[in-house]
Amino acid sequence: MTDALLSTDQMTRVLVTIRDNNPGMDEPTARRVVGEAAKFVAAGAQYDLPLAPSRTVDEGWHALILHTALYRDLCARHGRFVDHHPGYDPTHYDPAILDRTRAAIEQAGYTVDPELWRAPDDGAVPVAAKCQHAPECAIRPMPTPQPPVTSGA
Repeated sequence: MTDALLSTDQMTRVLVTIRDNNPGMDEPTARRVVGEAAKFVAAGAQYDLPLAPSRTVDEGWHALILHTALYRDLCARHGRFVDHHPGYDPTHYDPAILDRTRAAIEQAGYTVDPELWRAPDDGAVPVAAKCQHAPECAIRPMPTPQPPVTSGA
C-alpha cells in the first residue's frame, strides 16, 4: 500500500536524499525506510494522537521533510500537516509510544515492517538520524486551518 503513498518519481527523489545521508545503505533498505516513514506520516496526519517514529524510521521522515512540496501534499492527502519536533536522548526510548504508533499505522490500513521499528540502540539498520522521539517530543498534528469568522455587520 506504500505505492499509493508515494509515486515512483517521489520515491526515487526521496531515495536519493536518504542514500546521500546514509552512504552505506543499500537501495532496498532505503526504500523500506522511506516506505515506513510515509506510513508514519499518513497515520500521524489522520489520528490526533501523540505518535513517534523509531530512530530508523525517523531517518526516512527527515528525508521526506526535505522534499517540502511532496511532504505537504502527503500530509494534506491524509488529513493534517505533521510537524517534526526533534529531540535526541537515548534514554527517551519509550516502547509504549512505538507500540501506539505501529497500531495507528495498522489502523490506517498499512502493514508495519517490524525490523525498522526496533529500539534506538538495536543497530540492525544503522542510520545517520540523531533523533529519538519520546512523549515530550512526539508529533502532534496541527488542526486544519479554518477561515476567519466574520461578524454579520
